Amino acid sequence: MANPQTENGYTRIANELLEQIMKLSLNGTQFRIVLAVWRYTYGFRRTAHTLPLSYIAEKIDASKGQVQNALDQLIKKRIIEVVEDSKGGRKLKVNKNYDEWESKESQVPAESNPKPIKPKKVAKKKAYEEDNTYYKMAVYFHSLVKAVAKEAGIEHLIARANLQTWADDFRKLVELERVEKRLAKEVMDWVITDDFWRTNILSASTFRKQFAKLALKMASQKKPSQPKKQTDSRDKDIEFQQWVAGGGDPNDFNWN
Repeated sequence: MANPQTENGYTRIANELLEQIMKLSLNGTQFRIVLAVWRYTYGFRRTAHTLPLSYIAEKIDASKGQVQNALDQLIKKRIIEVVEDSKGGRKLKVNKNYDEWESKESQVPAESNPKPIKPKKVAKKKAYEEDNTYYKMAVYFHSLVKAVAKEAGIEHLIARANLQTWADDFRKLVELERVEKRLAKEVMDWVITDDFWRTNILSASTFRKQFAKLALKMASQKKPSQPKKQTDSRDKDIEFQQWVAGGGDPNDFNWN
């Protein structure tokens, strides 16, 4: 059974110092370090002592990392002072002048009329209902892309498609970039038939970014080619007569 007695040793600390340390908002590791410094300074009737990190860690049952961080904070707050720094460890003591201590409260200047902090406005993402036009466009294009991706064996690339995000891209395409919905649908239907673009346009975002190129290429492919002018045989006869009349040798005339 534990039976501590003052006859076996004690640490003399001024009550005033204890009362001041009780007012500080120290965490558990910081408070234990203060006690350790008191124990191995005042407990041996000395004001300072060399205390390596490993020694303190062993005495307060903590890791060296914990001790390092907590001790640095105590030194920064001027509760613990470094009297001497050597290879064997720092010589530490508790700063008796508690007027120099920096508590959490003293680090923040008090204001007589503090200004209320305005909460930051968080932009809400636009939500699209299932009957919304842009959501329907997203669903339609997703179904087209999904079929292409499945055929190409890359269905996993669109497995996590967010149709809300897709709907928003179509909204921007129509409202911000002034693309007609009819034209957008035509390009959607065309893009899955193009050998190059069908596997490179797998999201509404990419579709929107490349829309101008897609629309131009689609239009160029749909433009009818000019039919070749058929040569009339009567034109050749007239040309032959003119050749002969002009003194040309009939045998040299080019009928092709």
